[in-house]
Amino acid sequence: MPAEIYCHSLTDPSILSPGLREQGAHTLTVFTLQTPHRLIDHARPDQQRARWERAVLDSISSVLAEPLDDVVLRDPSGRPCVETRTTLDLERSPGMPGGSIFHGPLDWPFADDDEPLDTPAARWGVATDDPRILLCGAGSRRGGGVSGLGGLHAAQAVLETTRRG
Repeated sequence: MPAEIYCHSLTDPSILSPGLREQGAHTLTVFTLQTPHRLIDHARPDQQRARWERAVLDSISSVLAEPLDDVVLRDPSGRPCVETRTTLDLERSPGMPGGSIFHGPLDWPFADDDEPLDTPAARWGVATDDPRILLCGAGSRRGGGVSGLGGLHAAQAVLETTRRG
């Protein structure tokens, strides 16, 4: 499954408590892209969560010189300090539709030959069902993700509309 991995605390150690910073601790974030709800066993999410955590740790360790388990912090009971969120968790809190960090399913960024591009919003990939509302977030058609292009394209569509008007 495609995933991203990054270490926020390398560039912003302020996200850690002073005690953790003194210990040399860091955070590591790994998330899969577009994991559909249908892969979640809603009846046994905690059992599944443990399997996923193990699979992620094993996957990361497979490309490292030493196992990741040797450096993962542990709580007083000896459990690894790992937090796993599913798309269902993200749908419930913080309320992302379908648990998608992109606010919905991703689509190809280019327009098909027969696709109507009769409005600035359609051409810029920010159209919604309501012509007065533009999608300027992560799920916009041309850009999306965390690039900020959705906002730029929505602004371009507004400017194009006002220039005509």
